[in-house]
Amino acid sequence: MNKPKIVMLVDRSDLSRIMYHGIAQYYSITKVIIEDSPSKKVLIQKRIKRLGLLRVAGQLLFMVFSKLIRPFSQKRVEAIVNDYQVTDAPYPEEKVVEVSSVNAPETIALLQKIQSDVVVVNGTRIISEEVLDAVDARFINTHTGITPKYRGVHGGYWALTQDDAKNCGVTVHLVDKGIDTGGILYQTTIEVTKEDSFNTYPYLQLLEAVPLMVQAIEDVVKGALKTLSREDLESKIWTHPTIWEYLKYRITAGVK
Repeated sequence: MNKPKIVMLVDRSDLSRIMYHGIAQYYSITKVIIEDSPSKKVLIQKRIKRLGLLRVAGQLLFMVFSKLIRPFSQKRVEAIVNDYQVTDAPYPEEKVVEVSSVNAPETIALLQKIQSDVVVVNGTRIISEEVLDAVDARFINTHTGITPKYRGVHGGYWALTQDDAKNCGVTVHLVDKGIDTGGILYQTTIEVTKEDSFNTYPYLQLLEAVPLMVQAIEDVVKGALKTLSREDLESKIWTHPTIWEYLKYRITAGVK
């Protein structure tokens, strides 16, 4: 298998486009399957049921705040992208297929038709067991945190708030039915500067993950895929910070 058949399951973010172009320098990608964003109303309702109204209200306030200050991070984002010499250009039109969800029947039908060797996942909702079992391909995801200690979301940010820079990084792992519980393939840390913030950490993480993803694909090609054990780390799921948590760590720990 010298030329693996690769499919990407992605969201609509520039980070997913960067991952595409990073891989495309080494391997041809057959299709890019882009899912629609989940309903915000449904997501909020599920969060309230799971976390409570007060916490979700704080998370929503932080999301609004984060969006408002995002333009102030744009120059740093551009600098990071330039440093790594990558692009977030649009996907080639002929490679793109849009679906309502990664878990939709249409997605399963596409994957079964293509019969890929590797499915690269980036930024999507949790993939159902039905999809994972539909084909023999290896599903490989980029997680913006060191697992299993920083599962969930914003792992790099949470590591910094815990004064845990040695575990501020990114994980490339196999996808299973759990939340960031799949076998670890590669991990690395990121170096954060005083110019970085909540809105720039994901770019540092994703760009460090690109060569790791390429290596993981190469491992599949060579039949040399191996997982790592991190029994030295506790397992914990982290959620979105609330506005008061963000302000607390901004003031007490200087974490932006």
